[in-house]
Amino acid sequence: MAERIEKTLFAAADKMRGAMDAGEYKHVALGLLFLRYVSAAFEAKRAEFAKDEYIDLEDPEEYEAENIFWVPEKARWDRLAANAKANDIGVQVDDAMREIEKSNPSLQDALPKVFGRANLDRAIVTGLIEMFTNLELHGTKSDFDLIGRIYEYFIGEFASSEGKRGGEFYTPKSIVSVMVEMMEPTHGRVYDPCCGTGGFFVQSEKFIAAHQGRVDDIAVYGQERNHTTFRLARMNLAIRGIFGDLRWNQEGTLTRNAFPDERFDFILANPPFNISDWNGEALREDTRWRYGTPPTGNANFAWMSHIHHHLSANGIGGVVMANGSMSSMQSGEGDIRKAMVEQDAVDCMVALPGQLFFGTQIPACLWFLAKDKSNGTAAGGTLRDRRGEVLFIDARKMGALIAGSRKQKELSEDEIAKIATTYHAWRGEEAEGPYADEPGFCASVKVEEIAKHNYVLTPGRYVGAGAVEEDDEPFEEKFTRLRAELQGHFEEGRRLETEIEAWLGGLV
Repeated sequence: MAERIEKTLFAAADKMRGAMDAGEYKHVALGLLFLRYVSAAFEAKRAEFAKDEYIDLEDPEEYEAENIFWVPEKARWDRLAANAKANDIGVQVDDAMREIEKSNPSLQDALPKVFGRANLDRAIVTGLIEMFTNLELHGTKSDFDLIGRIYEYFIGEFASSEGKRGGEFYTPKSIVSVMVEMMEPTHGRVYDPCCGTGGFFVQSEKFIAAHQGRVDDIAVYGQERNHTTFRLARMNLAIRGIFGDLRWNQEGTLTRNAFPDERFDFILANPPFNISDWNGEALREDTRWRYGTPPTGNANFAWMSHIHHHLSANGIGGVVMANGSMSSMQSGEGDIRKAMVEQDAVDCMVALPGQLFFGTQIPACLWFLAKDKSNGTAAGGTLRDRRGEVLFIDARKMGALIAGSRKQKELSEDEIAKIATTYHAWRGEEAEGPYADEPGFCASVKVEEIAKHNYVLTPGRYVGAGAVEEDDEPFEEKFTRLRAELQGHFEEGRRLETEIEAWLGGLV
């Protein structure tokens, strides 16, 4: 039912935007959806408070104590809905956003104020307000879960509409799910150094809920360079009741590290691939480059070094990277990769199928980095000693086209589970049973073997060929069938050749 609501709402919202650019329109639609959420949550809590004669219904601190955003009277949804057709409704919405920010410091400069612009068709604002008003909410947890899913669905669909540009702020859900299922961030400190709209945090929260954990058991930290994307992330987390420490700076994480002295239990990241203008020359002596100084013309290994540097004693990091990172020998990248393997920084490599990203065919891979592969005994861990080994998983044959799409694929739940279960079993998690290599899919490889391949980390080099599918057709029957098919192709070729010659003869 929820999926139908999400699709129906997006189809209606997308129809309203007309010729408006999807990159601009997403801030309009998502901003109003957020406003609908905070008003519904506020009104539900207000109705609850009304039953207690000792509570002042107009005291913001009462709501703050319950982790509910205070919504000033002029910013409440009922008032905006009643004025939806007013000529100045856009200005009223902008004012509502400012009032909410003023009353809730955690939302300072997080909400869009774009509704009163002269070039924004008032009918769009009116239509969205009326549509979201029809979304019946009663303040229950399931209502807010639904709002969160709608928000996430909208972000994904807008990213798809924007194509390659959309991929800059949104990591496809199936990739996020693979990383979250493999890493299982159920506790401790979770960090994303290029957090986009906060998809990794949202999926972590879903994972915790699915395993009967508590969202309060994780602390969220993030950085984002694009300010409009940073706003979307803050709204995305706020809708789900996730209170994280997100930082913005236009210089970028590598240049201006917001958490220089912090260490994290889980780091999940999808940094921009192959960035050349990352200020590498000025950072050549940075302490993060434990495995060698990254080339100034490509930030891939700067990102991975940054992530490994910020792992806690038993931390694990998952990074989406361009495939070239697994084999490039340019500008010292091969030496950095060699040092990372020899010093046991690399835990697992996953080759992904193509067509998972919006608007680009570029294939990617996943790097899983570990601070300590010795079983984590210092922290009472239960994983086996994996030093001197790397797990390779080749998932390139997985995935299927998304319904209605000719260009984009996604991984199924079963495929995601297979990848994650393989990793867990290899690490020695008892619940997953014993690990075994599977030709064509996974292999546990010693460093000595990796050295023979010059420290190239492409899984296809190590997992071998898959098992040949069984064929019950007798050889004689198959030979006769294939010969008949070939003969038919020959005859069709001769027929076409005759037709072409006759056609050309008629032109003379």
